[in-house]
Amino acid sequence: MSRDLAFIGIVAVAQGILLLMGYIDLSIGTLAGLSGVVTAKALLQWGMNPIIAVIFGLLTGALCGLVNGLIITTFKLNPLVLTIGSSTVFIGINLLITKGRTITGIPKNLANLGMGTFLGIPIPDYFLLGVLLLAIFLTTKTVFGRNLFAVGNSVETAKLVGIKTDKIVITAYVITSTFAALAGIMMVFRLMSAQTTVGQTWLLPSIAAPVIGGIATTGGIGSIGGAVIGAAIMTIIGNIVVLGGVNVYWQQIINGVIIIGAITMDAVIRKYRK
Repeated sequence: MSRDLAFIGIVAVAQGILLLMGYIDLSIGTLAGLSGVVTAKALLQWGMNPIIAVIFGLLTGALCGLVNGLIITTFKLNPLVLTIGSSTVFIGINLLITKGRTITGIPKNLANLGMGTFLGIPIPDYFLLGVLLLAIFLTTKTVFGRNLFAVGNSVETAKLVGIKTDKIVITAYVITSTFAALAGIMMVFRLMSAQTTVGQTWLLPSIAAPVIGGIATTGGIGSIGGAVIGAAIMTIIGNIVVLGGVNVYWQQIINGVIIIGAITMDAVIRKYRK
């Protein structure tokens, strides 16, 4: 269960950074999958060193985020609409690279990064801890973090005090996409293959977990630590549902109800505070 939490937790942290700013990325799951496929392709078919292949995959994710951020800020587009479109593009590139086939043959020593343990703790959990600590540092101890909250509270006010809001938005999208790419790459190592569908089920949990953890969808309120707490709650509930033998169709309904409930609760709490 903690191993599953690592993947959902990383994308929840990634999405949480954007939500703190009042933005969102609906392509987070598909770009994670694309980054994993690129890593596997570079490793197995392009003959790259494993470290270089992983870096190449992370750069792929960062590039996807850069493109999203640049288009949103340059043309002042709604991030919700733009990232729906970019998600479709990333899926298409994924299928184009793989021709719809699963890439297999990941070396066993690399598979340990997704399947192994260290001191009795799944290795992906260490990556989650690293991402969490880095995200907490960026959002609470840096100028970027203060500006992130400022943009989330009011973009216009942030501009008036001299904050370069476009730069903050682009940087946040690059960081978010890089974190998501890491989750996609680790999932490839866990499955010992790069599947075209990797990451496509991560979107809704990536949004619901931060909201359950106290991050407002409108921005400016919450903490990154809350995103991981929300991811843990969702993972536990999902595990209970599976162990309880609940019909797979009901599982989807339950997940949807949890997400709707979290968003509704967020709106009610914000209204009460006002």
